[in-house]
Amino acid sequence: MSEETKNFNEEQEVLKNANVAPEQFDWDSFESGLDAEDRKEKSELEKMYDTSLQELDENQVFKGRVVRLTDKEAIVDINFKSEGVISLNEFRYNPSLKEGDEVEVMVAQREDKTGQLQLSHRKARMLKAWDRVNELHETGEIVEGFVKSRTKGGMIVDVFGIEAFLPGSQIDVKPIRDYDQFVGKTMEFKIVKINHEFKNVVVSHKALIEADIEDQKKEIIGQLEKGQVLEGVVKNITSYGVFIDLGGVDGLIHITDLSWSRINHPSEVVQLDQKVNVVILDFDDQKSRIQLGMKQLEPHPWEALDANLQVGDKIKGKVVVLADYGAFVEVAPGVEGLIHVSEMSWSTHLRSAQDFVKIGDEVECVVLTLDKEERKMSLGMKQLTPDPWTDITAKYPVGSQHKGTVRNFTNFGVFLELEAGVDGLIYISDLSWTKKIKHPSEFCSVGDVLDVVVLELDTEARRLSLGHKQLSENPWDQYEAKYAEGTIHNGKIVQSFDKGATVKFEDEEVEGFCPARLLEKEDGSKLKKGDDANFKVIEFNKEFKRVVVSHTGTFREEENREETEKQVKSQNQNVEKSTLGDLDQLQELKRKMEEGN
Repeated sequence: MSEETKNFNEEQEVLKNANVAPEQFDWDSFESGLDAEDRKEKSELEKMYDTSLQELDENQVFKGRVVRLTDKEAIVDINFKSEGVISLNEFRYNPSLKEGDEVEVMVAQREDKTGQLQLSHRKARMLKAWDRVNELHETGEIVEGFVKSRTKGGMIVDVFGIEAFLPGSQIDVKPIRDYDQFVGKTMEFKIVKINHEFKNVVVSHKALIEADIEDQKKEIIGQLEKGQVLEGVVKNITSYGVFIDLGGVDGLIHITDLSWSRINHPSEVVQLDQKVNVVILDFDDQKSRIQLGMKQLEPHPWEALDANLQVGDKIKGKVVVLADYGAFVEVAPGVEGLIHVSEMSWSTHLRSAQDFVKIGDEVECVVLTLDKEERKMSLGMKQLTPDPWTDITAKYPVGSQHKGTVRNFTNFGVFLELEAGVDGLIYISDLSWTKKIKHPSEFCSVGDVLDVVVLELDTEARRLSLGHKQLSENPWDQYEAKYAEGTIHNGKIVQSFDKGATVKFEDEEVEGFCPARLLEKEDGSKLKKGDDANFKVIEFNKEFKRVVVSHTGTFREEENREETEKQVKSQNQNVEKSTLGDLDQLQELKRKMEEGN
């Protein structure tokens, strides 16, 4: 027999014994085992239970009381059938949470898998936080926030459960170098900006102290006077100077006003957060830009300079600044002198100071000029060695031969250094007897060593005129005889142009010029580039290396001679006739004079 059939038979037996029709039987009492009064009480309890469950709306904020704290959770009573659980992570902003504290909560989950009511304090805070943040933004009241972490450009702050942004510039009135020191701290803030669209909040701690600082600043500015000495704190260091906090007012010490000695960076003199005494040098009308100084609090180094120091004395110092025109040497702390590049070597060849010294070098020099009132000093290094021009006439007499190093070029010649301090010039015309040189760089290079002969010496002007070509014989002395006017030589036309042609002969250094009209050959045609022919020299100039030739003259020489002889004979006949005529006239005049007598 099945279970269902068995149950049905039992029900029928009950109905039969109770003499009740099936439709009139109280099935609820039969199933629950409760009488009518008990069932009524049960119904009321169920109604209350259902009502309480409906009141636990997940969007509603409840007040709860902390009844117990564990290592990880807070147990909160919200007058429900069971107590709720909240993770302690949601109370990090409130490390002083204790049993009995009242907190706002929302239902996160009515029952988890263990039947436990899950609550959220964070959701409850967030729901009401936005309204509170907007209200406090309007009233300007101070709020407390928990600095959660560092982020790009600032910090993340928990304000009523909302993550607000604290810009780095709004942490303090002073620049902050270590942001991590604020992480995990609870601080006071002022809400300065709200973005309703994205629900972003910006807070400031700096705004809370600016008002007090502004009052301080006005008081300090009102008392500022030039020459006043104040104590300040190094707030910021830059490459050009140091910013000093004078108690809410900032001033700048330019790098040149930090020390009488030259420095490369302000960090050589001061450090961040260091307390220093400063003097007010100047400020603008609104006193918003204050110029400060530190070196002015110490005596000027020139006042401590040795009173016996004078021109001509030898002195040692350290190179502190280099420029092309010279070097500044510190001979005492804060006292500098200039060695001009012209005073570094006896050489008149223009060079840079970097060729002689470098920064940090310890050098010995001679005081050339000294003006303590103007605080200026010029120094010299070359004066420590003998002047090579003192015995120049003995070392470099005219006609003597020497070797020199090419130092530089000009359009008109080459400068050679014979020794340190002794330079000479070879004019471009004295480089070669035969080469036509347009620029000296075609003949030699910087650094080359050339043999030279002294042509001229001017001790007063310190000038040496040198020659290179004079070391060998002038081949044009020989060419003058070989290519004398009237001589005929075989040559080749290497270049042709409108006015004539250039002719090369067996001596490569010798080039002749043949005018266009003298290029005509016997058959009436003209010579052209590449032709070999005989040429007659019609002009030779050794000084200017000028040779003029003619091809036509080589075969018309006889005709030219006959024509020349005719012209000479004709001229002689004219002279003879003129002379005889003069004699006849004289005879006639003599006769008439005699007759008159």
